[in-house]
Amino acid sequence: QVQLAESGGGVVQPGGSLRLTCRASGFSLEHVHVGWFRQAPGSEREAVSCTGYNDGYTYYADSVKGRFTISRDNAANTVYLHMNSLKPEDTGVYYCATSTRGSSRRGDQYGYWGQGTQVTVSS
Repeated sequence: QVQLAESGGGVVQPGGSLRLTCRASGFSLEHVHVGWFRQAPGSEREAVSCTGYNDGYTYYADSVKGRFTISRDNAANTVYLHMNSLKPEDTGVYYCATSTRGSSRRGDQYGYWGQGTQVTVSS
């Protein structure tokens, strides 16, 4: 069964850190493009960070550059999103997704999605 599962969300104070984990089962993340997206209440879904698997492509939204880092652990079949210096505006549900269509920050290029993990940044 093909499945993506996110974990690592939670409640954190401004300035804190979290590491989100996207783990795949039933297929390998090593040969697909992976993206992290988020959706805040009342807002559209946006791409946070994306990584290609064969072209060196890496994307970060302007709002997270210098604070978030995306990384792969192929042995663990996992992609991480390391989030530092968190701000209240980072609050939302974070989803990981995979694409075989090519490196992109467009959500409609991603075919498999996880269920999401809630991140709340609040004092």
